[in-house]
Amino acid sequence: MDMSSFTFIKPNDIEKRSFEIIKNELASMGKTLPLEYEDIIMRVIHTTADFSFSDTLCFSQNVCDAFISALKNNAVIITDTNMALSGINKNALKNSGCRALCFISDDSVAKEAKERGVTRATVSMERASSIDAPLIFAIGNAPTALIELYNLISKGFTPKVIIGTPVGFVNVEASKELIMESGIPFIVNRGRKGGSAVAAAICNAFLYRLNL
Repeated sequence: MDMSSFTFIKPNDIEKRSFEIIKNELASMGKTLPLEYEDIIMRVIHTTADFSFSDTLCFSQNVCDAFISALKNNAVIITDTNMALSGINKNALKNSGCRALCFISDDSVAKEAKERGVTRATVSMERASSIDAPLIFAIGNAPTALIELYNLISKGFTPKVIIGTPVGFVNVEASKELIMESGIPFIVNRGRKGGSAVAAAICNAFLYRLNL
């Protein structure tokens, strides 16, 4: 292989260069991102190498203020997968005085879900809703998590922010629409695309804002 085709960049400069490439490619497509959301959208594109997120990520009014306010008040971020949990930057989380939790692998959650004939994500959302702290939900995999959150909200539960980016085909799009109608500040990716990495990337974008 001809090594001249590679671009050699210092490790600390790789992310910076990646963001420069993303900006240039967006410009070549004639796309200008809203300044309020630019860092969030670009971090999702950086994570996925998928420029379609610049068109499908949806933000409720004042969601950025709600997210930052929750982080400043020692929020707990709840994920629906351990993959999303592992993708959240732990140093930035610690520096913000916040925590991130995931209940999906708890034995008691699996047992209860099996007994009730529901998903572990459903039980996980119920467990999380009892935590006494500002709650941010980062849902990147399970539509049933979003559906249960909507049910809990209809009964008076008020999380601070919901990230809704499940990926897949069954109930994915409909569950995202529910969250957009919930009255809770949201960041949702419309359509079938998403994933745990996307949910984590959105969390990191806000954590990095707070740690600048």
